[in-house]
Amino acid sequence: MKTEQAQPVKYFLRLGEEKVLLNEYLGQPVSLRFEGQINCINCGRKTPKSFAQGFCFPCFQKSPENSDCILRPELCRGHLGLGRDPQWELEHHVQPHAIYLAKSSGIKVGITRETQIPTRWIDQGASEALVLARTPNRYLAGLIEVEMKKYIGDKTNWQRMLKGETSSESLSEVKAILKEKFHEDIRPYLSDEAELTEITYPVLRYPAKVNSLSFEKQAEVSGLLMGIKGQYLIFEDGSVINIRSHGGYLVTFSA
Repeated sequence: MKTEQAQPVKYFLRLGEEKVLLNEYLGQPVSLRFEGQINCINCGRKTPKSFAQGFCFPCFQKSPENSDCILRPELCRGHLGLGRDPQWELEHHVQPHAIYLAKSSGIKVGITRETQIPTRWIDQGASEALVLARTPNRYLAGLIEVEMKKYIGDKTNWQRMLKGETSSESLSEVKAILKEKFHEDIRPYLSDEAELTEITYPVLRYPAKVNSLSFEKQAEVSGLLMGIKGQYLIFEDGSVINIRSHGGYLVTFSA
């Protein structure tokens, strides 16, 4: 899904060349039917199985989007002119990055390319986010994230996030504590920015319990659409589906 920062966030479901504003269907019955075809989001070829949210197996093995440094930024070598595709690394990883604190379920630390703010935060279902540090490339951001993970987690509890459960801790207070943990080598990248980004989502009602669905298990997902958060659709019965994880799937949408 494509997103647009607004209050609440606007969600657009991409169906070929068409974009459907899902916010308009809140409180209405909707259906998504998988037509049995998957195309790689990188090369376009048909694939019997999707890897890493939309890639065929060859692209999963060879494309820069699936390099080890995607999940472990501290392994990035783009700043050295290396990587699966040095030009791609230059355009995506040898770019300004932000290390941030986000509140989705609990408070977590993460990194993103500066041009992906606030998209990255929206995709994680964060209700608040705050920049902790800024670096000129992904590698340095990864080193700082590794250091901060000694003191704070880097995962989102997606079930708590989808039930609307959030931490009561203050991001500003957590940032003040973490600032003291910056040793001499990384202190120059510390940001004094105090601006807190608050994000609201189009949710009519949060479920008390969530049940994750996928097109691997069933061809059609339908029900009364009660909300959209992160990359999930939330239905009245508490069932949810992660749209991002089904990249490349040929799906028919109806309401």
